[in-house]
Amino acid sequence: MPFVNIKITPDGATPEKKAELIKGVTALLHDTLGKNPATTVVVIDIVDTDNWGIGGETVTARRAQKP
Repeated sequence: MPFVNIKITPDGATPEKKAELIKGVTALLHDTLGKNPATTVVVIDIVDTDNWGIGGETVTARRAQKP
């Protein structure tokens, strides 16, 4: 039983896009490794950009620096 945990920021993460991710990851595991879609679990965690750090700073701060 595969368990996939996707962590993304909320940007563009509509219910439709999240459903597309779940469907696509499930299909990829089936097509690539022969995993049973009925027992494949996909969890999407939405992480606020204030709670996601890269290079010692938050994603919020990094994005604010971009022109």
